[in-house]
Amino acid sequence: MGTTTAGLEGVIAGESEICYIDGYQGILSYRGYNIHTLADHASFEEVIFLLWNGWLPKQAELDALRKELAAARGLPGPVVDFLRAHPKANTMDVLRTAVSMLSLQDAEAQDMSPEANRRKAVRLMSKTADIVSSYDRLRKGLPLVQADPALGFSANFLYTLTGKRPDDVMEHAFDVAMILHADHELNASTFAARVTAATLSDIYSSITSAIGALKGPLHGGANQDVIRLLLTLSSEEEAAQRVEETLARKVKIPGFGHRVYRTEDPRATHLRVLSEELGKRTGHEKLYRMSKRMEETVKKEKGLNPNVDFYSASTYYSLGIPDDLFTPVFAISRMSGWTAHVMEQYHNNRLIRPRAEYKGKPDGQPWVAIAER
Repeated sequence: MGTTTAGLEGVIAGESEICYIDGYQGILSYRGYNIHTLADHASFEEVIFLLWNGWLPKQAELDALRKELAAARGLPGPVVDFLRAHPKANTMDVLRTAVSMLSLQDAEAQDMSPEANRRKAVRLMSKTADIVSSYDRLRKGLPLVQADPALGFSANFLYTLTGKRPDDVMEHAFDVAMILHADHELNASTFAARVTAATLSDIYSSITSAIGALKGPLHGGANQDVIRLLLTLSSEEEAAQRVEETLARKVKIPGFGHRVYRTEDPRATHLRVLSEELGKRTGHEKLYRMSKRMEETVKKEKGLNPNVDFYSASTYYSLGIPDDLFTPVFAISRMSGWTAHVMEQYHNNRLIRPRAEYKGKPDGQPWVAIAER
C-alpha cells in the first residue's frame, strides 16, 4: 500500500470543476470567479446559479431561478409539527432531522434523474432557510412569518427570522456572508455528501450526511464559540489579556488558523469589513473593536490569521441572529455548494472507497477456547 496521511491532508481525493483554493496565495474561486469578485459584484442567487451550472446567469436565467426559489418556500405540515415539538433541542440536530424528513414529503425523493435532482436542490435551498427561521420563531412562541415573494433569498431569511424587513445595508451584508460561505472545495461536510452520493443514495441522504459533519466543532461550530467568548469581554484591553492568558495555557483561540490557508483566509477579508460596518449601524461596534484587538494579539503571539468563522461571529450577531443558529446559517449558505457537489458526483460517479493502513495484530492469531481466556 502507499503512504498514509493523517486526516487525508494534501491527498487528492477526486476531480471537480466547482471550487479552487490556493492556500499559500490566499485564493478562493468558484467556477473560476475569484471570491473577491463575487463578493463585490454578485448576488447570492447568482452564485447559486454559478455553482450549479458553471456560468453566470443571464437576467432571464436569474429571474427564473429567483422565481423557483420563491415558489419552493414553505414547509410541509409534519415538518412544522416536528419543529414545534422540540423547542429545546440542539439546533443542528433539528436541522439534520428536519432536512431528512423533507424526503418523506417529496414525491421526487427517489427520482435520480438530473432534472429531478436539480428541482430537489432548489427545494433544499429554500426549505433549509425556512427550517432555520421557523424553528427559531416556534421555540420562542412567536407566530411564523409568511414569506414575501418580492424579497430575495437573503432578505427573506432575515425577514422570516426577525419579523422585520432588513434595510439595504443589512440585506447586502448577509448576502455577502452567504456568498463567502457557499463552497470550500472538499471540506469535511462536502466530502461526506460526496461519499454518500457516490453510493447512488438520494440527494436528501447526501445532504443529511453533510449536516451531520458540519455539526462538529472542528468544522462548523467555531463562530458560535467566538461570539460566546466575545460576549464575556468588556473592553479591548480585556480582549488582549484574555488572548494572552489563553495562549499561555496552550489553549487555542476559536476562529484562528486554517488547515488549508497559510495566509489570510480571503473570506475573512470581507467579513472584517462587514463586522465593522454592521457594528456601527446596529450599536455593536464594540464587538468589532474587541475582535480587531484579539486578531492583532493572536497575530503578534502566534502569527495566525483569522479564518471565516472569526468575523462572521460578530457579523451574524449584529444582524440579530441567535448564536446557536450560526452553524445552521452556515448550512443555509453551504447548501448551494453541497448540492452542486452532489449533482457533480452523480454526473461522473465512481464509488469512493479508500483503503486504510492496518496497524493491528498480524493475521493468524490462534483461537483460545472461551474457558481458557
